[in-house]
Amino acid sequence: MAGHAQEVDSATAWGGKVSPFRTSYGKMMMWFFLVSDALTFGGLLVAFGFARYNFGGDWPISENVFFHFPLAGHAFLPLLYVATMTFILIVSSVTMVLAVEAGHRNDRKGVTKWLGWTVVGGLIFLTSQAWEWSTFIAGYDGDITTWGDNATLKQNFYGFIEGFDAHHASEHAVAGPLHYSQFFFFITGFHGFHVFSGVVINLIIFINVVKGTYEKRGHYEMVEKAGLYWHFVDLVWVFVFTFFYLL
Repeated sequence: MAGHAQEVDSATAWGGKVSPFRTSYGKMMMWFFLVSDALTFGGLLVAFGFARYNFGGDWPISENVFFHFPLAGHAFLPLLYVATMTFILIVSSVTMVLAVEAGHRNDRKGVTKWLGWTVVGGLIFLTSQAWEWSTFIAGYDGDITTWGDNATLKQNFYGFIEGFDAHHASEHAVAGPLHYSQFFFFITGFHGFHVFSGVVINLIIFINVVKGTYEKRGHYEMVEKAGLYWHFVDLVWVFVFTFFYLL
């Protein structure tokens, strides 16, 4: 403690010129943003948990809803596609780690390579989420050509619950699937917006890396700040995947 006090005295720590945590202003502000954003996602997941508890047995089971897989027809593959999406996003987090590590070594080629793969991973995730949304909207049969048929759409919507009869169901039983779909689109959509924002930010930084902007500055701190955001987005998806799909 004494050594630390000698290294950073009170005048230096709180004089308004140097961060007391040896952290740049940009990274500190990014942490503030991530903490506030974490509270937002936390509130959404708590609300989701409350709704699920409230509707009890009338709440749809995710593995009976998300069982489609591209080119697999009507094969029952519960949560396999969303698990693949999760794997892709986790891999993109690994490539971001490698990009940040290359930045610490001022390795421009390494940053370019790994940040480029991070952008690709984000785009694949967004495309996969678009497919998942379209399949969910199409309903049980997964045929998006039925979107324009209101009767078929309604039948498909309620059809993902085995034995569910939309004509004789109680109001409470109908509200369960409705709330489920609302939470699905809002939570995954809100997270998807974060992924989209991250892809745009990473793409802009990637262009600057290629142009040599950060090499001229002598550091790649911008890559590190983008990495903090991207890891946060990945971590949030792990919680969404766990609470929404698995539990």
